[in-house]
Amino acid sequence: MSQTRYTKDHEYIRVDGDVGIVGITDFAQKQLGDVVFVELPQVGKSVAKGAEAAVVESVKAASEVYAPVAGEIIAVNGDIEGHPGLVNEDPSGKGWFLKLRIADASELSDLMDEAAYTAFVSACS
Repeated sequence: MSQTRYTKDHEYIRVDGDVGIVGITDFAQKQLGDVVFVELPQVGKSVAKGAEAAVVESVKAASEVYAPVAGEIIAVNGDIEGHPGLVNEDPSGKGWFLKLRIADASELSDLMDEAAYTAFVSACS
């Protein structure tokens, strides 16, 4: 069964076993506005928790997408390179950025569950 966890930088990681799918939250895509460009990492790259994993640019700003946990990039979503608007249309579905093999599952405990993230976003607004 998969679980979703969230960072204070508005990334999510949907965890299934030792693999996590990473993207930005609906709140983040709304703050960015229309996404016009996405830069994805190389498959095979190792990332540290909190390190830059990807870049997303919108009509308003460019922003880094940080790795919620440490791991090795095992896949990237090439669809969003050609169609960056997918990040706005379906951020938690077709607009995912990358998949990583989680190096240390205990790092997930530092992240928020959905209820905590919803409360966090409410406090941001």
